[in-house]
Amino acid sequence: MPTETLDLRSSTRIETIDVTSLVRAAIRKSGVDGGIAVVFCPHTTAGVTIQENSDPRVRTDLSAQLSRLVPHDGAYVNADNNSDAHIKSSLIGASISLIVEGGKPVLGTWQAIYFCEFDGPRNRTLKIRVVPGA
Repeated sequence: MPTETLDLRSSTRIETIDVTSLVRAAIRKSGVDGGIAVVFCPHTTAGVTIQENSDPRVRTDLSAQLSRLVPHDGAYVNADNNSDAHIKSSLIGASISLIVEGGKPVLGTWQAIYFCEFDGPRNRTLKIRVVPGA
């Protein structure tokens, strides 16, 4: 199975980008009717998660609370001035797995897939591999 690469551009240091439609399109393009899709973020200062899509304040709260827990100006030893982004990336995670049924990702009513930027703005990618089920 080939891996699909999604190109993204973040516009601020910390942001969540809804990539649900892009992931759906990649799954559709794979031609797989049933199986598993893995969405992988190959960056150490970004991540990918599933979160509510009906109230944008949830995304605002997520970013604000991560910044409160892991502030940008914390007492870090890394000289690159982005240690907070590395920690936030570890907390959110680098990948998600999705069940694919009927050529679509199985998501709850209020769920969407989000790319999470913690060290932008940057050009980024997501990798998607869809594997057919037995």
